Amino acid sequence: MSATSVLARKWRPKNFAQLAGQEHVVQALTNALTQNRLHHAYLFTGTRGVGKTTIARIFAKSLNCESGITATPCGVCGACTEIDSGRFVDLIELDAASNTQVDNMRELLESALYAPTSGRFKVYIIDEVHMLSKSAFNAMLKTLEEPPSHVKFILATTDPQKIPVTVLSRCLQFNLKQLPPALILAHLQYVLGQENIPFENGALNLVARAAQGSMRDALSLLDQAIAYSSGKVDEALVRTMLGAIDQGYLFDLLQMLRAGDGPGLLRIADDMAIRSLAFEAALQDMATLLHRIALAQTIPQAISDDEPERARLLELARQFTPEEIQLNYQIAIHGRNEIELAPDEYAGFTMTLLRMLAFAPQNAGANSVRSAPSAVPVAPSVSKLIAAEPAPARQPVHTAQSPENGAGLDWNTLLSQLNLQGMARELAKNSVLASFTEGRIVLNLAPQHKHLQSNKIAQEKLQAALSEYFVKPIRLAVELGAEKNVATPAAVEQQEKQTRQQQAEEAIKHDAFVREAQAHLGAQVIENSIRPL
Repeated sequence: MSATSVLARKWRPKNFAQLAGQEHVVQALTNALTQNRLHHAYLFTGTRGVGKTTIARIFAKSLNCESGITATPCGVCGACTEIDSGRFVDLIELDAASNTQVDNMRELLESALYAPTSGRFKVYIIDEVHMLSKSAFNAMLKTLEEPPSHVKFILATTDPQKIPVTVLSRCLQFNLKQLPPALILAHLQYVLGQENIPFENGALNLVARAAQGSMRDALSLLDQAIAYSSGKVDEALVRTMLGAIDQGYLFDLLQMLRAGDGPGLLRIADDMAIRSLAFEAALQDMATLLHRIALAQTIPQAISDDEPERARLLELARQFTPEEIQLNYQIAIHGRNEIELAPDEYAGFTMTLLRMLAFAPQNAGANSVRSAPSAVPVAPSVSKLIAAEPAPARQPVHTAQSPENGAGLDWNTLLSQLNLQGMARELAKNSVLASFTEGRIVLNLAPQHKHLQSNKIAQEKLQAALSEYFVKPIRLAVELGAEKNVATPAAVEQQEKQTRQQQAEEAIKHDAFVREAQAHLGAQVIENSIRPL
């Protein structure tokens, strides 16, 4: 396939309207161009293939289009066509990875002093800017602080942590997010439709997941799939090309796990070994399948009607409890991380399956292995008393109704399945779900945490986590004022913590061994040292 027909180049967006995703960046740049409120330096951060350089080139066209500064460059004038073909003399692109030295930077900055040759602005795009040497960064500082009015800098990096704070403070920073598989899938379907290439949706699903959030990687894999499949995109062949595991094996493994059938698990693993299937990829696909089952348990409507395995997914969602799925998911991802430490991949894979079997509930099947006793013994009288204590009463769980299907969404359960950290997690924990409809989630934030409403980074991270979980773009709105008498996840967590602490204190207070030690040995209970098990 010739370079001119490579899909990643042929279908590279030429304007903001053609971009897939990154709406937050596009909106900000569009407003700046429309209102002519332009900064002199921009920094785009994000992993490979999410659109950093593409957005930089579109922005350069918007600045230099002969029709004027606009968010919708014409695409046909001399400046637009020359930028698209890489021949525009006032667009200077530098790869910092191969031009790290201060001399390269000084030469570039000296050229910035001269007026543009044919355009309105001189635009410098510096890719992988974090690779510059310390002296090169120092050389940039003066120009970045007081650049000529005809110069715009656009910096791009996959590792913003390595950029000096003195440079960061002089740039407007935009973080480009990884694209969700559903968005990549829709774009691949559009591209193949325009190319008149037959395809199977299952094959594109595999490509979209394998791309790991990178549209460029997805298009490159699609090129490879077309060549591998002789002009079409066939699921079985793409699965072979990617080394992906036939989902049938994974469904069978879960059925054996449900039945507590250890020999059956090993028979399937042996069959996979005979077919030379990759066990590390099998654990990755197992984790993906378990995530989809968890999705089916929490929000069944998230599994589309045209999903080929919809019936089997929903059946497994009924057979397993949410706790089992969550535990097996953790075991699968840890097993994948540890597979390189195993004697061989087969041993690592089967040990992971046996671990799932060992932690299966006792009613999972006659052959299942019982959970091992706790390694830390508890005084018999204390353990009996703690066991006799009633479970802490949970606060009412807040759910939101979807007018389209009437299904309730449990925000507390959903939050436990999102991989959130820091301020994004605090925002989610201190909110309740107001509504979820048509891809839009509205949260009501507790008034005492109103400072989180203005934290745009936390909202973006929460929105990204929701989009990844639902495997489709989600729009998030945070409004102030949680409903009365509805506990946020943070409040529920605090209440349960207090209840468990009270139970632990009562258990120690009434324990016969403790009371005997106090009566005969003069022992004292240090109340602050009591912790619930």
